[in-house]
Amino acid sequence: MTVPAKIKQEVASLRKQIAHHNRLYHSLDAPEIPDADYDALLLRLEELEQDYDLATADSPTQRVGSTPLDQFTQVRHEIAMLSLDKVFGEQELRDFESRIQKRLNSDEDLSYSCEPKVDGVAVSLLYEDGVLSRAATRGDGVTGEDITHNVKTIQSIPLKLKGLNGSSRLEVRGEIFLSKPGFEKLNERAQKEGTKVFVNPRNTAAGAVRQLDSKATAKIPLEMYCYSVGIVQGISLPTHLSEIFNELAELGLPVNPDRQTAHGIDACLDYCMSLLAKRDDLVYEIDGAVIKVDDLVTQQSLGQNAKSPRWAMAYKFPAEEKSTRVLDVEFQVGRTGTVTPVARLDPVFVGGVTVSNTTLHNMDEIKRLGLRIGDTVVVRRAGDVIPKIVKVLHPEKNKTPRKVKLPTTCPACGSAVEKDGEVLFRCSAGIICPAQRKESIKHFASRTAMDIEGLGSKLVDQLVDEELIENVADIYKLTLDQLAGLERMGTKSAQNLINAIEGSKATTLPRFLFALGIREVGDATAMALVNHFEDIDPLANATPEDLEKVADIGPIVAQHIAIFFNNKDNLALIKQLRKSGIHWPVVDTSVAEKPLEGQTFVLTGTLEAMPRNAAKAQLVGLGAKVAGSVSRNTDCVVAGPGAGSKLAKAEELGLKVMDEGEFLAFLDDLTK
Repeated sequence: MTVPAKIKQEVASLRKQIAHHNRLYHSLDAPEIPDADYDALLLRLEELEQDYDLATADSPTQRVGSTPLDQFTQVRHEIAMLSLDKVFGEQELRDFESRIQKRLNSDEDLSYSCEPKVDGVAVSLLYEDGVLSRAATRGDGVTGEDITHNVKTIQSIPLKLKGLNGSSRLEVRGEIFLSKPGFEKLNERAQKEGTKVFVNPRNTAAGAVRQLDSKATAKIPLEMYCYSVGIVQGISLPTHLSEIFNELAELGLPVNPDRQTAHGIDACLDYCMSLLAKRDDLVYEIDGAVIKVDDLVTQQSLGQNAKSPRWAMAYKFPAEEKSTRVLDVEFQVGRTGTVTPVARLDPVFVGGVTVSNTTLHNMDEIKRLGLRIGDTVVVRRAGDVIPKIVKVLHPEKNKTPRKVKLPTTCPACGSAVEKDGEVLFRCSAGIICPAQRKESIKHFASRTAMDIEGLGSKLVDQLVDEELIENVADIYKLTLDQLAGLERMGTKSAQNLINAIEGSKATTLPRFLFALGIREVGDATAMALVNHFEDIDPLANATPEDLEKVADIGPIVAQHIAIFFNNKDNLALIKQLRKSGIHWPVVDTSVAEKPLEGQTFVLTGTLEAMPRNAAKAQLVGLGAKVAGSVSRNTDCVVAGPGAGSKLAKAEELGLKVMDEGEFLAFLDDLTK
């Protein structure tokens, strides 16, 4: 057969790429591409070698893994540690059984030992006379690295097997891994100590078992599950793999509790689907299931090819990581006004779904990734988790990079974007921003704000979705006919809501300010503002410096309030609301009594007759300061049912304590 030159060139290029990635993955623990991308390269090479008869002894398709690092003592495996062939769907798994049946010249269903394909590091443990004498990595399948000093630090691996004495040699093979909880705790510790945060459990485990300093390995909570045996001398083991697992467990070795025996390929498929369904609930990472002929005699009869056994197969689950290209980065405004960057991707099938966009969370995340528009990235999606970009690949190959820039104005309403805390940015408009429409209306109508009974969350959604209201001012334009025409809304319910809307027009200025949803302005702050400015017009004209003169209002809150009232759309909305009939009594606070001036109160427990925020607002209006903790400077503690440590401390300090009944009577006396 004459092989086209371009095919030879592609084969040579694939071999070079695969060898490169093999070394990065198996020897340096620093993979550049996801497993799915690597599998695609290898599959393409296998197809070309088979179609054009180009297989050679040194091809990556004939090898397992890569060569070990020079600084470790090399170990030659007495029995080669082979890799497994892979299938990616039901028909391919059925074809696997068909090949077995054909080789055995039998149509009978076989029994299989099924287990999760743990995403970790393959190792060999050699026990001589029941004592762990050597541990090695798989390496290239023939030669691995001596990692005994590190494996001895893993608590779940016994240094001596139970009940196994005398002249014996037992080689156990398994997967060393880092559990999900272990990985999370490791990164929590790294963040506290200010050290490097680890990327994923598999790479962390691989790096840990190949540390030159075993003290470093001991700090990583590694675990292991056995998946087979190699050398067996001077010890009698059962003739079925599933029974061997039971025997290994008796010897004190860790075996996977999620293994199962299945009769026939249909039962194997059921196992695979069941395992896939609970993938996210497992405490360790998996990338598929392993299906093995259970009977060892049958295994021997089937034998192996150059790199893998004929009696075993890895059923790979949909890849959780794939590479793709970032086409653009857009900014979305969430229901609370947070401005979030979203990457638009060249569509990629990952984790069982096609992903075409994913959140980038914030600008700090973009900076951490070093992401630019046009970059090739690794996208990860585990189960139902939102897809996430975890890495930028080969940034130098992006010949036309574009920097991601945060917009200075809100994409939804054009209002200024302001920083919120350390990493977030938010639309400054609040109540008039279309993106925040539903949430602002729900807050406005809530019991502690305008208290419009009957205008609940679902009804707000319905009114907005049917375009009956666009903002809070539209609430006061609703008619009986409009409401009565809604699904599940009768005439009586509609009339009750109209009455509640009408009744809400008579309110107080603190409630109205709170209802506007100004950032950081709760009911107590609203009361403090009213006590200081008396009415809304002087408040709206106040500078940040003026606002900072109000008790308990600092520069950040002052800036939020000033930005809100400097927005002409917000002022227009307030004018609309007042025109619709909303009004409040104006109190001359200059002569108002402040009987609790200078006193500090603490509220604790559940106040049943009066919500705590309302109690706080009342106290602030009477001149008191409401603190969050009890100290010797506290004048009174109001303790409702469920009060705990704050009440105990108050009693310990001998402070004045009121229950809710006493507190309500106290307020009543003060306001008579």
